[in-house]
Amino acid sequence: MSFQAYLDNVEEKTGMTPNQFIAEAKKKNLTEFKDLMAWLKNDYHLGTGHARAIIHVIKNGDTFTLKHTTGTHRDESGKLNLDGRNERGKQ
Repeated sequence: MSFQAYLDNVEEKTGMTPNQFIAEAKKKNLTEFKDLMAWLKNDYHLGTGHARAIIHVIKNGDTFTLKHTTGTHRDESGKLNLDGRNERGKQ
């Protein structure tokens, strides 16, 4: 599963886009990994992998280092869509 697919799955499960999670974390003043993980697991019932994906975008924004060069985990762009599935392709 690609990084973007993780984010899309979180949106499908919670109804929240990555940008909405970023805004809520800022509002709650959550910055530490352990606090973010507890919040995402307790309030949104996310598993570890999906929570880590959201934590990454909260801490690092829409860019990431490409680690997979082939296979289903490949994200070619190195950029993530944080506005949600419905906004993809509208720009």
